[in-house]
Amino acid sequence: MESSLNQEQKGKGVSKTFFLFSLAFAVFFFILDQVTKELVVRLMTLGDRKVIIAGFFNLTSVRNNGAAWNMFAGKQWFLLLVSFAVMAGIIFFFKKLTCNYRERVFAILLLCSGIVGNCVDRLFRNEVVDFLEFHLGRFYWPSFNVADSCICVGVFLFVISSLIRPEPEEEKKDKK
Repeated sequence: MESSLNQEQKGKGVSKTFFLFSLAFAVFFFILDQVTKELVVRLMTLGDRKVIIAGFFNLTSVRNNGAAWNMFAGKQWFLLLVSFAVMAGIIFFFKKLTCNYRERVFAILLLCSGIVGNCVDRLFRNEVVDFLEFHLGRFYWPSFNVADSCICVGVFLFVISSLIRPEPEEEKKDKK
């Protein structure tokens, strides 16, 4: 029987070490998300803005009781239900989603980190704390947080991997 390292080198699996590293990375970003949100709540008044890089980056103190760009505002329980359903699907289909590709494992765990980070806010604050604000001149990107960044980066990595990685041989055989 091959070791998990040999399987990984041949593209047939992800080592336990890599999985644990990715999980630790995701947990680190979950903690960073929670700590930064708590600092914003404690140290800034709602609506405060602190210029960090003039004309480009501010720290703000805003709340979002919806999803991205405040869609589904006030529908916290619906958003929690959707988040829990997505997490259940990810857990149930983890192996199929990742196809044992390292970057997909990393991407999915990063995505989960972000989902859980925003769910914690919805459960305990009934809104999500956003504080990162980027802009160019008068064109502002909506404020976001570390969890949102994890979700976006995780989805981006997953999509790129899906576009450039070959379909696993088992799936090709199943389709015939």
